[in-house]
Amino acid sequence: MKINTLLISGAMALCVLAGPAAQAKDWKTVTITLEGAYAPWNLTNADGTLGGFEPELAKTLCDQMKIECKLVASDWDGMIPALNAGKFDIIMDALSITDERKQVIDFTIPYAATPAAFAVAKDSPLAKAPGTGATIKMTPGQTGVKEIDALKAAFKGKTIGIQAATVYAKFVYDNFGDIATIREYKTGADRDLDLQNGRIDLGFDDAVYFATAFEAANGALTFSGPQIAGPIWGVGEGLGVRKADTDLRDMFSKAIKSALDDGTVKTLSMKWFKTDVSPQ
Repeated sequence: MKINTLLISGAMALCVLAGPAAQAKDWKTVTITLEGAYAPWNLTNADGTLGGFEPELAKTLCDQMKIECKLVASDWDGMIPALNAGKFDIIMDALSITDERKQVIDFTIPYAATPAAFAVAKDSPLAKAPGTGATIKMTPGQTGVKEIDALKAAFKGKTIGIQAATVYAKFVYDNFGDIATIREYKTGADRDLDLQNGRIDLGFDDAVYFATAFEAANGALTFSGPQIAGPIWGVGEGLGVRKADTDLRDMFSKAIKSALDDGTVKTLSMKWFKTDVSPQ
């Protein structure tokens, strides 16, 4: 999922200044932040509690380690600087593990790996864009991909909505910024509303996120073009931790491995995504 240069620069500065991560802690209580607005990864229930795939997985991991975990909601675009400032201990928000992000924070092993896709209104002519229904794999910086070139021809002059400061935003700017208008949104839900109401032509985001968004839109939205998978999104989604907190990283990596090995991640995947998002 879901980093721009300004975000990286700010986070680098905070890495240096952050005092809370400077010494080892006795990790009996851990604060985990999620957006609470990226269903089915994470969502806010009617009673204000956090639910979804990640909160349930977090409970499993924390129970296994016999530690208390406190879940708090925060804005996506400020999570990395806030983590390094000591506002919380872990980011768990479909955070793609990328080399760029590794410059400023550390990651556990991945607990999920998912493709990305374009979405359009179901009655849009773009619903039959080249490659719809297929999946392609891409690597970082790859160019000359015939399927992407075909989409560029189909999407020329259109408006594409993306959630700001995500790996998906970078992909759209890099590949479609010269032929389409790019509109940034604070949340995926805001973008989806504009897509459903015809204020933009396409959206681009995590494919399993969109599958749930389509249900919420009562079938008014659908995929356009191929789903895009592979190393372009890093090795998958993992927990973000401060670079100094290697002990915390290793604790959670061990717990994630156990949850992958015993099928817990697959079970929760099928419950929330209707597909297995376990990293391969």
